Amino acid sequence: MKRIWQLLFLAYSPFFAGAQDVDLDKLLDQETKKEMKPQTEFTIATFKSSRIANGHSVETLPGGVLDVKISHRFGAINKGLYELFGLDNATIRIGADYGITDKLMVGLGRSSFEKQYDAFAKYKILQQSKGKKNMPVTLTAVGAIMYKTLKDPPDLNYTPYFTDRLFYTWQLLVARKFSENFSFQLMPTMVHYNVASTSAIPNDLFVLGAAFRQKITKRMSVNAEYYYNFPGSKLPGTKNTLSLGLDVETGGHVFQFVFTNSTGIAERPFLTETTGSWSNGDIHFGFNISRVFQLSKRK
Repeated sequence: MKRIWQLLFLAYSPFFAGAQDVDLDKLLDQETKKEMKPQTEFTIATFKSSRIANGHSVETLPGGVLDVKISHRFGAINKGLYELFGLDNATIRIGADYGITDKLMVGLGRSSFEKQYDAFAKYKILQQSKGKKNMPVTLTAVGAIMYKTLKDPPDLNYTPYFTDRLFYTWQLLVARKFSENFSFQLMPTMVHYNVASTSAIPNDLFVLGAAFRQKITKRMSVNAEYYYNFPGSKLPGTKNTLSLGLDVETGGHVFQFVFTNSTGIAERPFLTETTGSWSNGDIHFGFNISRVFQLSKRK
């Protein structure tokens, strides 16, 4: 019916507009092309959670959504039967993330490791898409601040300032979802120490991370992430962090099983202060539990 009215309108338009000739085929072709303009199709679920294992993924929460996360890491499995392969010891982080908009989210957390508080902001700059707008990758920026409240050793010969306990992290996350089953992400990172432990150690440490997600069933995927500390930008005695995980989605929950050589869960400890080695059995088993709540209606 819509096409018939278009034909009638175009046929009689010269009488109303004072035109001399009308090419109906040309006008109809123009109308058809307008209707058939390609639409932009955005890629979703590059990763299933806003975290891969320890580190951030490019995903941000939808606006109005609260995500409560509990992250738990047991002791190293090489501790043997006496400590039940690490189960006698544990570190934990409790956090809450909130989506201000579909592209901007913030988060707060508290870790038992070094009694550390952390906060971050995360913004999705670009989103992978095809069609009218073709964007090959998703790009997300992360800025985090950490405050360590662990008491100073008694032999410390000075009283630290508040700012001495602050640490900062900046990341650019670049990811591409190659198929429904496989995604890959790169994470150039800088960690800033307001106070370095010695004059030989730089205040700014540079790390390059890489991660992937491989979907194995409709609700399960295997994840891995690796952080490489550049020579000359590495703390003495530390190792690069490798984490393996299994994501299980169950309705409003995302349950992540994690194996990692890092004791710390927030950014600074697992990025630059990992001392455990996979080859020596310094592997910590743990999990992340995520529960989301819709606090406000989406527009």
